[in-house]
Amino acid sequence: MLTILGFVMIATFLVLIMTKKMSPIAALVLIPALFCVAVGDGARLGDYVIEGVGNLAPTAAMLMFAIVYFGVMIDVGLFDPVVRGILKFCQADPMRIVVGTAVLAAIVSLDGDGSTTFMITVSAMYPLYKRLKMSLVVMTGVAATANGVMNTLPWGGPTARAATALKLDASEIFVPMIPALAMGLLAVFVLAYVLGIRERKRLGTLTLDEALAREPQPEPETVSADAGGTGGKDRLHKGTAASVSASGTGSGAAGAGSVTVTDGDDDEFQGLDPDRSTLRPRLYWFNAGLTAALLTAMIMELLPIPVLFLLGAALALTVNFPHMPDQRARIAAHADNVLNVSGMVFAAAVFTGVLTGTGMVEHMADWVVGAVPEAMGPHMALVTGLLSLPLTYFMSNDGFYFGVLPVLAEAGAAHGVSPLEIARASLAGQALHMSSPLVPAVYVLVGMAKVEFGDHTRFTVKWAVLTSLVVLAAGVVFGIM
Repeated sequence: MLTILGFVMIATFLVLIMTKKMSPIAALVLIPALFCVAVGDGARLGDYVIEGVGNLAPTAAMLMFAIVYFGVMIDVGLFDPVVRGILKFCQADPMRIVVGTAVLAAIVSLDGDGSTTFMITVSAMYPLYKRLKMSLVVMTGVAATANGVMNTLPWGGPTARAATALKLDASEIFVPMIPALAMGLLAVFVLAYVLGIRERKRLGTLTLDEALAREPQPEPETVSADAGGTGGKDRLHKGTAASVSASGTGSGAAGAGSVTVTDGDDDEFQGLDPDRSTLRPRLYWFNAGLTAALLTAMIMELLPIPVLFLLGAALALTVNFPHMPDQRARIAAHADNVLNVSGMVFAAAVFTGVLTGTGMVEHMADWVVGAVPEAMGPHMALVTGLLSLPLTYFMSNDGFYFGVLPVLAEAGAAHGVSPLEIARASLAGQALHMSSPLVPAVYVLVGMAKVEFGDHTRFTVKWAVLTSLVVLAAGVVFGIM
C-alpha cells in the first residue's frame, strides 16, 4: 500500500506542477501533507517537517547568499569587461561569434540564473547575428547548452536540489564532478566551433563595415517578447539604433539596470547598461579577486559553501555599498529571488520528510530494485544518468530531484551504490534540461532572439543530448560515478 501511495503522491505532485495547477512550493507542502494524513501518520507530520528543515537549512543559506553575491557582482560591473572583450574578439567572423556566444553564456552563468544569462548573452550578441544574417537558432542553442552545463554549479539549482533530496552536502556532489563537467563544457566549445565554421562557410568573413553595409536600414520597429513567466517584459527595438531593455526576476537582473546594446553606425556594442548607478569601476579588481578567492576556497573546501557565500555576500555589500540605504536597496533588488529559492528548499522539507518518514521511499525503492535486472543493479549510477536525460526534459527539476531521485538512490543503495554517485549521475541531463518547455528561462531566450520555440527545440535537442552523454561518459571514465 505504501508503494502505491508513494507513486501516486509523486504522480500527483508532478501533474499539478507540470500543468501549473499549483506552484512548486505549494505542491511540495500540501500534497505530502495530505498523503501523510492518508497513510495514518498525520500526528507525526510536524516531526517530519522540523527534521527536514534542520537538514536543509545549510542548502537554503547557500542559495540565499549566492544569489545576493552574484547579483551584486553583476550590479557593480564585474562582468562588463568580459562582455566587451568577447564582442571585440568576435569582430565579424561567424566562427568567433558562435564561440564567443558559448564563452559569454558560460561566464555569465556563474550567477546561477538562466534568465540573467540569456538576457545578457542575447543583448550582447543579437546585433552581430543580425548584421551578418547568421542563424539565430545557433545562438539560442549554444547559449542554452552552455548554460545547462554551468547550471550544475552548487548554487544553480540541480546540485542543490540533489543535495536537498538526498540530505547530502552540495560540495561533496559537485567538486568531484568538476572534471566531467569540464569535459561537457569543452564539448560545448567544440560544438560552437563546428557550428561557427559552418556559418563561416555559408556567409564568409566580413569586416564590421562590410557587415553594416550588408544590413538593410528599416524604420525603427518595436517588438515585444514575453518573458515567459519571469515577471517582466522584454522590449526589442531594431533599426539603425537597436537596444534591448530587459527587466526580469533572475538573480542579478533585478538590480543591474537596463540591459542595453547599441547597434548603430559607431559599431559600439554594449551588453549591459554602461551608465547604471550601481557600477563600481574603482573596485573592479577587488571584486574580481574576491570572486576568484571565493571560488577557489569552495573548490578546496576550506569552509562549508554556505559559510563562504555568507561571508562573501557580506563583504561585497559592505565594500561596494558602504552606506546602509544602498545596501538595503541591493538586498531588496534580489529579495524576490532569494525568497523564491529558499522558500522552495524549505517547502521541500515537507515532501522529503514525509516521503522518508512514512517509509514510502523505502517501499518504492524495493519495487524499483525488483524491476531492475540483477545485472544492472551495480550500475544504478549509469542508469540514473541515462534516465536523467528524458526525465529532466519532460518534467521539472523539482519533480525529478524531489520525486524520482530519492527512489533511484534507495534502489542504488540496495546494490551497494552510494547516494553520492547517484546524485552526481543525476546532473548529467542538465544540458538538455535547459531547453525543456518547462523551463521559464528558455522563453526569455527565444523571445529576445525572436526564434520560434519549435525551431529552437529541433535544432538544440540533438546537440544537448550529445553534450549530456559526454558528461555522463566522462563521469564513468574518471570514476566519479
